[in-house]
This record gives sequence, C-alpha cells and structure tokens, in this order.
Amino acid sequence: MCQLPNIEPFRHRYTDLEKELADPNIFKDSERAKLISREHNQTGEIIKLYQLAQNCLLELKQANDMLQDPEMAEAAREEIMHLEKLWPSLEQNLLLAMLPGDPDSGRNTIIEIRAGAGGDEASLFAADLFRMYTKYGESKNWSFELLSQSPSETGGFKEVIFLFKADEVWSSMKFESGVHRVQRIPITEAGGRIHTSTATVAVLPEAKEIEISIDPNDLEISVCRASGPGGQGVNTTDSAVQLFHKPSGISVYCADERSQLKNKNKAMTVLRSRLHKVKQAEEKKKYADDRKSQVGSGDRSERIRTYNFPQSRLTDHRINYTSHNLNSTMMGDLDHLLEALVEHDQQTRLKNLHTGSSE
Repeated sequence: MCQLPNIEPFRHRYTDLEKELADPNIFKDSERAKLISREHNQTGEIIKLYQLAQNCLLELKQANDMLQDPEMAEAAREEIMHLEKLWPSLEQNLLLAMLPGDPDSGRNTIIEIRAGAGGDEASLFAADLFRMYTKYGESKNWSFELLSQSPSETGGFKEVIFLFKADEVWSSMKFESGVHRVQRIPITEAGGRIHTSTATVAVLPEAKEIEISIDPNDLEISVCRASGPGGQGVNTTDSAVQLFHKPSGISVYCADERSQLKNKNKAMTVLRSRLHKVKQAEEKKKYADDRKSQVGSGDRSERIRTYNFPQSRLTDHRINYTSHNLNSTMMGDLDHLLEALVEHDQQTRLKNLHTGSSE
C-alpha cells in the first residue's frame, strides 16, 4: 500500500505563517512581508497537493473493497486502473513541493560573462551569450540593467555584467554557471577551419545592503576617465569607478554611466553580491576560490556545455542533453534547456531524499 509523507510540520508552519500575516506590523517591512507571503503560498500548495494524494489513496482503498461485490467488481477494477495511473504524478508533485526550498529563490540575479580561451573569437562568443540571455529575459519580461562592460576591439566583450530583476530569475538561471565552449569557423578565419573557444558565466543572487555590511574603511575607491571606442559616447569627466575590497581581494569596475555616483552604486551592487556568494560557500574564504569552483579557469577542456555551429548542435554535458536547435537557442529560446536542467536537479534531489543522501 502506498504511503504518504508526514504533513504535520507543514500544517503547523502554515498556521504560524497565517498568524504572522494577520499582524499588520509585518507590512512595515516589505521584504519580510514578501518572503512570508511567498512561503505561505508555497506551504498552502503543499497542503492542497497532500489532500489530493490522500483522496486518491482513500478512493483506491474504497475501490479495492468494492472488488468483493460481484455487481461492482468490474467498475471497481476500472476505477483502480484509473487511480493507479493517477497516483505516481500526484506523489511526485507532492514530494517535489516538499523538497527544501532554495534560500536564494525569488532574488534578483547578477550574471557575469567573461571571454575565456580563444582570443578575439572568445570575446565574440561572450557577446553571443550576452545576446542570448538578454533575449531570453525579454521573452520573460524580466527587468534588465547593465552594470558593467568591457568591449573588445572586434565588437565582442572581454567582460559584461548585468542584472535581471524578477522573482523567477534565480530559479531559471542558477544552473548557467560554468565554462561554455563554442566550436565554429570564426569570421577572422580565412582557411575555413573550425576553432574552439570558451567564455565563462557566473550567476550570483543579488545581495541586499542589509545582508552584507561593507565597512567603508575596507574599500579603496579609484576614479578615472572611462575608456571607450571613441565618439560622442566617451566620457570626458572622471566618472568611471573602481572598487577594491581589501579583505576579500575583490575588484569591481563600472563605467557605463556618466555619473560617478551611479557607477559607484552599480559597483557596490556587484560587490555585495560577490561577497554574498562567498559568505554562502562555507569552505571558501575568497571569491576567487569560489569563482574557480564555479567556472574553472576557462580552459577549453573544462566545460558544462558545447555549442557546435557546423552541426547546429548544443550539448549540456552535465545532464547528457542534446538539441539540434542551436540557432533558435542562441536567439533566446532557452526554455527547453533550462527546464531540462531544473527537472534533472529535481529528480536528483528526490533520489537523494529516498536514499538518505545529503549531496
């Protein structure tokens, strides 16, 4: 006989959350009110899913009891077949909902893209990844903010950092961290040979000022004139800002705004999020170590995903996922890939739950 997991801790938590939401004072802190409301909705959904699964088991028991009645046996067998087909999806939906939530769920998300191995072609690929993610963000109506960019002479990016604002961004994008490898014929290649280049992607949850306190005495702040490709867009004042956080060794440079204050605020946003990531990784003491574990060195041999243009093939090596719709993917059609990564993560966590693993 199928068994249901223990729902009582969720019932107790739901009651506590309802009491908190009934207190008008909670809305004086909008961030906390938002978090409590989200958890209240999620816990309520778990209770609803539990009730559906419980009803299924109850009806299954009743149908089995009806097998003893010759007049009802045929109808009972049909009902049992229907319920037994329904049960696995009800059970899985319930167990998935009961899995511990990601503490960063609902956060805005910073994405850093850097050219890796491959010279000019690597910077062009970094620009392609930037376009891919921004188009995907547009399709989801995510708010976008460019935080920092360092263009290459060929029209690509040595580095580009940007922010997506939406509740679902982190849950969708958190698996994009790592080395992305491209195989194609560069526009600069006269002999038609296929080259392999890389770009690294780091995905960081945005940290709030109240979560990460930065001592002004720990900062070295430098201002300079922003460099650029020329023309009217180049700043003629010392508006570019570079922050150096002495305890961690983290350096952030922002020069996209004409205002020195705006550039400083953007740099602080990136710095707080990097420090937040360091804080989360207990075994890491410096961002450089954490970043190395996240994206490696950028070497061609290290990769989470390969983009093979001659074969129009995309392969995510972590989950053995392959798609031949590379062109549409590069234009922002990422749902098929990101959903596969989320599903793999959920199935892995369910398997670990059943085996008692903490990995």
